[in-house]
Amino acid sequence: IATARYARENGIPYRGICLGMQVAVIEFARNVAGWEDADSTEFTHDTQHPVVGLITEWITPEGRIELRDEASDLGGTMRLGGQVCQLKSGSKAREAYGAAEIVERHRHRYEVNNAYRERLTSAGLVISGLSPDERLVEMVELPEDVHPWFVASQAHPEFKSRPDRPAPLFRAFVRAAIARHEGVDRHDVTPVVDSRGGGADPRAR
Repeated sequence: IATARYARENGIPYRGICLGMQVAVIEFARNVAGWEDADSTEFTHDTQHPVVGLITEWITPEGRIELRDEASDLGGTMRLGGQVCQLKSGSKAREAYGAAEIVERHRHRYEVNNAYRERLTSAGLVISGLSPDERLVEMVELPEDVHPWFVASQAHPEFKSRPDRPAPLFRAFVRAAIARHEGVDRHDVTPVVDSRGGGADPRAR
């Protein structure tokens, strides 16, 4: 949480993965939205502002209804495997993927609490990725005028990323880091096309 705050307040590129997204939401809720005790029920069960919590019911990609509670078997109650995510137009996530809909792999139990979605977005958090039924928050980020590159996802893109085909969010994160180091706009860091056809890699301008 302290790391997420430091990155947010100092304009340092931030790439949150799974818990990294959840703590980014907690940090934003505490220090921007103003709920000092905001937390995940995974850490503080009786918090007055449970911005992250255990989703007790959801539908799998195969159409099955899954149920879980705090006492459920950990492995059997995770949201696992490839999940469809719809990306918000104009978002950094959409820019990175170059697509409106993607599939990334997941491995987690806790989700952003939908009861706080409207209040978080009113405070300035951008929800840039949602499940197709719009019930689950898949990605969050900060707007361009607030932070140069702050993006977090529930999914684990590293499960599909390869040395010669880096996941789009990793590529974009490295690009933003290079831009900050060199003191230029990230759009001025020109991707270099991999000679093996593996996609773009942001190295030299």
